[in-house]
Amino acid sequence: MPKVIFLPHEEICPEGAVVEVAEGANLLGTALAAGVEIDHACGGVGACATCHVVIQEGFDSLNESSDQEEDMLDKAWGITMESRLSCQCQIGKEDLVVEIPRYTLNHAKENG
Repeated sequence: MPKVIFLPHEEICPEGAVVEVAEGANLLGTALAAGVEIDHACGGVGACATCHVVIQEGFDSLNESSDQEEDMLDKAWGITMESRLSCQCQIGKEDLVVEIPRYTLNHAKENG
């Protein structure tokens, strides 16, 4: 079973997290089940960019991104060539190392 390694994020998971998952699992669902509360303003349907992550290792093992996902990524803060929307990622056979960006463009999130 592949492992997903979430790198430490100051607010979302200060200690980081390591989760063992089944091949084909959804990355956002995996994060949420592990208590890694990645923003997902659209409910995980690929209609926003709030669940943007950067895949540091294992990028090529993920399913291919769709045109809709690519369009949404254009709206994300700090995208890289290894950026994906976690709600659109199906985990492959390889381990993943996932960085959650410092900022998100979640206009629906209440601060306080």
